[in-house]
Amino acid sequence: MSTTDTTPEEVEVLESAEVTPETEITEPELETEASEAEVEVVDEVVSAEAASKQARLTGVARSTGKQSGARNWYVIHTYAGYEDQVAQNIEQRRESLGMHDKIFGVLVPIEKQIEIKNGKRKTVDRKIFPGYVFVEMIVTDDSWYVVRNTPNVTGFTGFGVRPTPVSQQEMDVIRKRMGVDEPKHEIELVIGDLVQITDGALKGFQAKVDEVDPTRGKIRVLVSMFGRETPVTLDYLQLKRV
Repeated sequence: MSTTDTTPEEVEVLESAEVTPETEITEPELETEASEAEVEVVDEVVSAEAASKQARLTGVARSTGKQSGARNWYVIHTYAGYEDQVAQNIEQRRESLGMHDKIFGVLVPIEKQIEIKNGKRKTVDRKIFPGYVFVEMIVTDDSWYVVRNTPNVTGFTGFGVRPTPVSQQEMDVIRKRMGVDEPKHEIELVIGDLVQITDGALKGFQAKVDEVDPTRGKIRVLVSMFGRETPVTLDYLQLKRV
C-alpha cells in the first residue's frame, strides 16, 4: 500500500506508535545523573587529599603530639656523669643546625655544699639533680629530634613523646637555690642522739650528742675515753647517727 493511499485513521495509528522524545532520553538522563555523582565523589576525595597534604605540611608536630608552641623549660634524662657534656653538645648542635629560634638555653643546676675530707672542711659545687639537664626550648619535631638525639641523652621527662614543661615557680626555686653563696646547714641530729665519728682523729668512736650549733654547723659530743666522757666539738658532717 502506498503512502498516498493511507487513510487518515491509519496515519493516526502510525503516529501514536512512534517513540516519544521523553522515552528516548530516559536512559541518557540516568547516565548523566550517575556521572554527576561520580564527579562529586572525586571532588570530595581530591579535597580530602589536599587537606591531608596541608596538614602534613603545617601540622606534623601537632599530629605527633610533640609540639607545645610555647617557650618553656624542659627536663631531659642523661647517663650519670654526662650532664655537662650533654649540655655542651646541645649548645654545639644548636649552633651548627641553626636552632636559635627553637632552643634558647641549657642548664645543669648546681649548688654549693660542704664536705669534710682529710679532716678539712671545704665548700664544693654539687649537681642538684644528678642525671638531669634542663633545656629552654619550643618543642617541635625538629627541635625535639635535635635534643633527643644528642649523645648520652636517654629521653625527655613527660608522657610518651610529649615532654612536660617545668613551671616558672619551680624554675624560680631552682635558680634561687643555685644563687646561694653560702650553703645552709641542715642538721638532723638532736641532743641525746647516739652517733659515730666518721672522720678525723677519733674516727670509729661512738659518742652522744650534747649540743647542736646549726648556725656554724658544729656539734659537741661526749666521747667515752679512759672511763670518762670527754666533750669534743666536731663538724656535723663528721658524724653519722647510729
